[in-house]
Formats: sequence, C-alpha cells, structure tokens
Amino acid sequence: MQTACQAVQHQKGRRQYKKLRNLVKDARHDCIVFANEFHQHSYLPREKGESMEKWQTRSIYNAAVWYYNHCLGQMPVVMVTEDEDAIRQYGNETEGVFVISFKNYLDNFWPDLKAAHELFDSILQARRERESESQENNGKEYPEHLPVEILEAGIKSGRYIQGTLNVNKHRAQLEAFVRLQGFGSKETELQSDILIYGARARNRAIHGDVVAVELLPLHEWKGRTVALCENEAEDKAPADTTGDPMPTGKVVGIMQKNWRDYVVTFPSKEESQSQGRNAQKILVTPWDYRIPKIRISTQQAEALQDYRVVVRIDSWESTSVYPNGHFVRVLGRIGDLEGEIAAILVENSICVAPFSEIQMSEMPVSSSKNPWKVNPEEEKNRLDLRDTHLIFSIDPKGCEDVDDALSVRTLPNGNLELGVHIADVTHFVAANSYTDVEARARATTYYLADRRYDMLPSVLSADICSLLSGVDRYAVSVLWELEKESYEMLRVCYNKTIIRSTYKLVYEAAQGLLDGDTSGVGDILELKDLDERTRQKKLAELVWAISKLTDIARHVRAKRDSCGALELEGVEIRVQLDDQCNIHDLIPKQPLEVHETVAECMILANHWVAKKISENFPHQALLRQHPPPRQEFFTELRECASAKGFSIDTRSNKALAESLDKANDPLDPVVNKLLRSMATHAMSNALYFSTGSCPEEEFHHYGLALEKYTHFTSPIRRYADIVVHRLLMAATLNETKGDVKDNVFSNKDLQELCRHINNRNRAAQRAQKQSTELFQCMYFKDKTPETDERCIADGVIYSIRINGVLVFVPRYGIKGAAYMKNKEGLILSCQDGRSCEWKPGSLHRFQNKITSTTTTGESVTLSLFDHITVKILVQTSRCHADTIKLEIIRNAPYQTSDTEVSQKNLHIVKSDLVKEVSQSAEAAQHAQEKARVEVVAEDYQEYCQTKGASLYQLLEEIRDLALLDVSADIRT
Repeated sequence: MQTACQAVQHQKGRRQYKKLRNLVKDARHDCIVFANEFHQHSYLPREKGESMEKWQTRSIYNAAVWYYNHCLGQMPVVMVTEDEDAIRQYGNETEGVFVISFKNYLDNFWPDLKAAHELFDSILQARRERESESQENNGKEYPEHLPVEILEAGIKSGRYIQGTLNVNKHRAQLEAFVRLQGFGSKETELQSDILIYGARARNRAIHGDVVAVELLPLHEWKGRTVALCENEAEDKAPADTTGDPMPTGKVVGIMQKNWRDYVVTFPSKEESQSQGRNAQKILVTPWDYRIPKIRISTQQAEALQDYRVVVRIDSWESTSVYPNGHFVRVLGRIGDLEGEIAAILVENSICVAPFSEIQMSEMPVSSSKNPWKVNPEEEKNRLDLRDTHLIFSIDPKGCEDVDDALSVRTLPNGNLELGVHIADVTHFVAANSYTDVEARARATTYYLADRRYDMLPSVLSADICSLLSGVDRYAVSVLWELEKESYEMLRVCYNKTIIRSTYKLVYEAAQGLLDGDTSGVGDILELKDLDERTRQKKLAELVWAISKLTDIARHVRAKRDSCGALELEGVEIRVQLDDQCNIHDLIPKQPLEVHETVAECMILANHWVAKKISENFPHQALLRQHPPPRQEFFTELRECASAKGFSIDTRSNKALAESLDKANDPLDPVVNKLLRSMATHAMSNALYFSTGSCPEEEFHHYGLALEKYTHFTSPIRRYADIVVHRLLMAATLNETKGDVKDNVFSNKDLQELCRHINNRNRAAQRAQKQSTELFQCMYFKDKTPETDERCIADGVIYSIRINGVLVFVPRYGIKGAAYMKNKEGLILSCQDGRSCEWKPGSLHRFQNKITSTTTTGESVTLSLFDHITVKILVQTSRCHADTIKLEIIRNAPYQTSDTEVSQKNLHIVKSDLVKEVSQSAEAAQHAQEKARVEVVAEDYQEYCQTKGASLYQLLEEIRDLALLDVSADIRT
C-alpha cells in the first residue's frame, strides 16, 4: 500500500524505503502497490492537529476495509502493526479485517514456520537489548555522525571527501582506506587513497560503506604498513614498518550503509566464559576479517559453537564499542565442505535457489524423444545459412553448451566472408518474463572450483541454445565481407539466422589440423563413417577454413597490437573429470594459437556490435569500458623490472605492451609471467556502463586498445550480453510487432542495471577465488609437510617487505607470504643451500633485496626473482577461512633427481587436490544424502543447479574467466 511505503520512509529513512520499494518491484515476489491516496474511496484527508503517524495508520486501515469490501468479503485482509492503540481501536471494528501485531500474525497464520519465529524472537531481543543499553550507557565511544544535509554541503564545498571504505584485511583493526569517487575537493587534488587509521577514526563505518571523510592536518598524516602482517586482534606495528606519510583522515558521516548478511562463528566455551556476566549477549566473530565483532542476543550460543551462522547488523550506536545484530540462520558445521561453500556464497551475497516451476514453465519443450524443432513461421523471418555456410565450433573436450560458432567462405566476387554466430538466447527469454527477471537478478553464471550456478536453466544453456553439430539452431550472426588479400573490412551485416553446425571440434584437434598434423582426425566424429574420398574432401575444406580463420585473426590482432593492446598474465586452470565425473585433474591451460584465433573473432564481433548499438542508441547502449590505470599503481612493477635491468614504460597502453614484450629473461620465463601478472594487478577493472552516463572520450577499452567494446558473444552466462542482443535487434531489424524498442532501457535504468551487473561480476570473481583457496587449503591440511613431498615446491620471490618476502609457487599457482622474522624476533638464516634455521640477528631491507645477518656474522641475501625452496602449510582458523602459509626451507631452487618423476608427481598432486577433498566431503555427507538420492534423480536434472560433470564442460568453454585470473575482467 502506498501509505504503508511512505510510512517506512517517514519513520525509518530513505534507505529502508528504497529497500522496500526494490523488494516490491521485484517481479519474483508478485507484489502490487495500491496507490490508496489517489483512489476516491480509500483516500482520507489529514485532520487538523493529527500526527503523521496517526493519519497514516488511519489511512492504511481505511484502505484495507475498502479492499475487503471490494473483494466482496471473499478473502480476509490482515493489517500488521506494532501500534497497540491502533490494535485496540480497529482490531474488532470490521469483520474480516484483522489488525494484529506481527507476533500474533505469525502465531495465528504461520504457527509451523519455525525459522520465522526464531528470527522474530532474535530481532525482538536485539531491540530490547539496544533500548536498555542506550538508557544505561550515556558515555560516547565514538563521535556522532554529522547530519546528511551538512555532509552533502561539505562535499560540494570540498571540505569533506566522499568515497568507499576499504578495510585492509591484513590489518583490519587499524588500517582502512577511502577510495575517492570523484566528488572530492578540487583544491586538494588528491592522487591517492585516504588512510583511515584506527577504529575511532573509522567511526563505526563498515567495509563497503560510502563515507564522508575530513582530512587531518598534515602533521597527523601516517604511512601505510609495508611489513607482512598476520590477521591478529592485537595488531600493532612498530613505527619503522610504515611507508611515507599519505593523506590521512577521519570519517565524519556515512552517506550509504552497505550492510549485508555476515557469516560469523560463535565463541568457544572457554571464550564464552571470558566474555562476561550476561550469557545472552554474545560477541560473534565474522568470517571476513574486515568486519568488526558483532554483539547479538541469543540463547542458542552453546548449541551453535561448532557452526557457521548468518547474522545481520541492526545498528551501531555511538555509545557502543561493537555493532548490534541478530541471528538469522545456520549454514553448516565449521570445516565441512558444503558449509564452507555456503559461507562463501553468503559472504558474496550470492543467492542461487533452484529455478522455480513458473520459470521452468516458460521454457520450450525438448527431450530425447521429442527434440526441439525450428518453427516454420520463425523460419520465414530468418536468414537460412544451413546449406550455404560451413559452420563449426571450437571448444574444450567435453563441452556440450556451445554458444558460439565460426565460418569463413569465398564469395562469388572472390572476396572472403567471415562469420561469428552466437546462440539466440533472447528468442527464448522474453523481456520481463520470470526467467528474464531471475537472470537479471543473478546477472552472471557463478563458477566455483567444484561446481557452477547457472544464470539460465540448463534446457537452454545445454540443449536448445547450444550450437551442437548436425542440429538446427537459432543464432544471431555477424557477417563481414573482407578483401581477399589485405583482409580489409568492406561491409558488415547483422542477422537473425538459422544455422546447422557441421563440426564440433576440440582445441587440440583444431590446432593439429592447423599444424598439418592429421593424427587426431579419427577423433572428429563428423568425419567417421565416410568413404575415404569424401572424408579427404571434407577434411581439406575444414583445414582451409581453420587456416584462413587463423590468418584473419593474426591480421586483426596485429592491428590491435599496433594500437597498444595488452597481453596480460593470469594463472588459468583447467578442471578435468574422470569417467565417474569426479574431478580428476587440475592442469594449467596450455596456450594454443587456435585459442587466440577464437578469442580474436569474439573480440571482433563484440567491437562491431558495440559500434552498431552506440550509433543507434547514443544515450542508452550498454558498452564496456576499461579506464587507464593510475600511474602510482605501476610503482612496484617498475621497481621489480629494474631489478632485472628492464625498463617499463607505463605512459600508454602501447608503451606498456612494448615494454613487457622486451622484459624477457631467456634463462627464466617466470620473470616475464610475474611482470605481466603485476601489470594485471595494477589495472583498473573493466566495467559495463550506459553510453548516456559519460562522455564519448571515456568509452575506450585500455587493455584491448579499442574505442568501443561490449559483450555480445556469451548470452548463456552473462545478462549484459542479453541486453546487448536486444539492443542489436532493435537497431538492425524492422520488427513487425513494433515492441522491440519498447524493451530498450532508458539511460537511467540502464546505468542502474550496469552497476548491479558490475557488482555481481566482482562477487563472482571473489567467490571463484575463495572457493579455489578453500580446496587448496583442504587438500594441504591433511598432509604432513615434513614427510610429504607434495608440500615442497619451487617458489619465486616477487616482492620484498620489511620482515619477509612474497612468493609465487608456479606448481600450484599459489601466492603467499614467507616470513624471515618470527614473533620471537629470530631471523631466518640459510647458508649454502642447507636447510634454513631461526637464529638471533637482524634484517635489512633494500629496494630489490633483503639481507638477514645473524649475531654470529652469518649473512644471506634474497633478491627479487630468486628461486627458493618453500614448504606449503595451512594456517587454520576457527572463525575465518584457512589460509596457505609458506616457509622458506632452502635458499636454492627446488631440485628433484629425475625430471620425469617430477612431472609424474606433479600430475598426481594436481589430480589429487580437488578429487581428495571432494571424496572426503562426499563420504562425510553420504549418510544424510542417502535418503534423498532417489527423489532427487529426475527433478535435479530439470530444476536444480549444475554440479559434477557440467562444471568442466562449461568452465572450459569460458576462455576469459580463469579460476585465479584477475585479468579476465580486464582482457574482455
């Protein structure tokens, strides 16, 4: 009801009002807002002297009575309120209209909904505790926040600076930084983040909040920590471990609270006893180091000690050291695989319930007995390429959900035609349908180390929209006419098409054909059962097509390279399954030229679609920008490169690309990989945006060296691509229905959608990284580092700190800290390749090296890019995620007696890593799952999310989204 929504705004503020409006607007909740104040029979004028609250209550009741009568009394109407006077006054006035408290509503209408009752009790208890505490405690722990109007005026004048609070997870007690949003003072012209030092200066702001900051006087500025730190409560660093002073400030107000659900752990029995007199008030520790402890009121603390639990923050008064919150639900046992995965999902605000029946009812029917067929009416409206084009896909082994295919042919005039064909997902996902609304909310498919959560139901992604060979499929095709020699683009067209892919190739087979190796031809299913003459003819056609595609891709890539396109480095891991669909192997992806061929064709299609939609919709097209990085972020890259005698020019993307190409150590290829990884780390994230929200000179994609770019080629897994498909259809097709352009978002709505998609993409990347780290830790946790060879590996130093070094372990793609000074003050001494020991002494850090000198005069120096032998251990934590810890055991590269044995062991280690963890978790859950296996079998395939075999099939298909690759967001 309109008045009820406005009452929330009046009593709770605009933030709560916006949350309520967003919930109501979400089509998945089937809610309608009745504008009762604009209806003749339900409007009530406010009486003289009547308070706003009384008038709103009276209006809501009057509208409820009208609605009850409007429905002819066929359905009771419930008005829920905590106003006891209203309950007394209206409770028995109209039969069929119930005016009751929320507790009575739960008791009478939902008596069996145990979770809702527990949640209500938790919130009620937290509110009582907060009210009694504010009466008891008049002392201020923190300064009061300034009113919003003063903050807004101060930001405009430049007195205050607005930005997002980012807490340093390694020194969460003391260090946070505010990243500027561009609204700050023009006078200060700050080029760096603002340091917020200490809890009091943070003034109750929580990681992710948008805050207003006041700069401190210059003499109070501090430096950020340059020492390696472990996350500990008593996190006090000596003065000599900080860098140069930087802008330092304090939070004076919070512009926007970004509170969410938090995963926490209850204190152990010993910790509970030490917390004090009131056993119902419990300080719980969040899984995320950056979030402060939260005080909740519960009587279940002892029962929940061994579980991961979800809580919400209700408030943080200036009189309280900690925020107050309430218990929401239990996730699972600490250390249990499913519980830890659930924690990762909650921490990243990822909600992925199975697709609902109403969403599945919108899906077309397709089964082995009754496969989907082309509609004859639709066939008339599409360009038919089935008999004219040799179309094929190139994907990883086992991939079944193919959303892109390629073609190249010679035209009658002698020129070439290049084609990129993308699954026409939007034909099956109508705008604003239930499936579309769900896909928009998810925004992307979420990939974890052992599973994925789909954006769209699998009947689309793995069947009807999958461009498999030998079957008819709807596609959206981009076709270019190219000059036969120079490959200059003469013409481009965009069409809705019907295609029939001829070959479904794997990368290795395509690369073999490109190299002239025909030994893998027997694995191409489409060439089997043909007579020799026909087979050789078709094989020659296919080899010509792949070779010509590669030539074109080389030409297109060379043009981008000349403009400054970057080749960045990330650790990309391929997941391989055995016949039983267990993860059998984790293998670093081997780069093949055919990978680049396919990627270049996709980039080309994305670029040309971006040009088309931005021309037709200059103020409401969805594009993807990659801003140039801030120069100060390249400092570490330049310093590291200089240690090897290389000079890195970061003034432009072209200069950076050329510098990285030259920074190549022929004796150690890891050096160039690490330098490229550092360049990746320095980059800004690529972001979606609406063309009406920023000037055209900001459209540029720095990493790809393109003026305009978007995402068009993967509508199965990215909602941005679905939006772009609709824009392209509106821009190119003369639809007789006339409703295509009605589905185009306004600039304001599109920019809001882009913010949502960008946020979900960041969450997907974090969840992917955290799940990979979880599997790494669970694998190494059960190993004995002293005796297990798999815990010893070669490491490369890539950063020097005051008290240790940062090390990259290529064997596992792990990066971690290795301390050279322990908590007792002893230093690490390594002599002549022997095992290292802890001895009294001192450390001296220089720009490119660190030297440890014992009291007996023994000295050892470790330099950037030195290869050392490290031991891999797991640092366990009851309340937080476990982390990988590295220990230096020898100041020399890790050596094995036999390279062949080494490679064999490497294979075993990688295959064991996820497989062992998965199998142990399955054994632990076998008993509880046994009862539901039979019920799940049929419905799981139709309604639930994907696990097991499909992980490999889709993960491999997604070439630009690596398990550990932060550059994926930059590259495309």
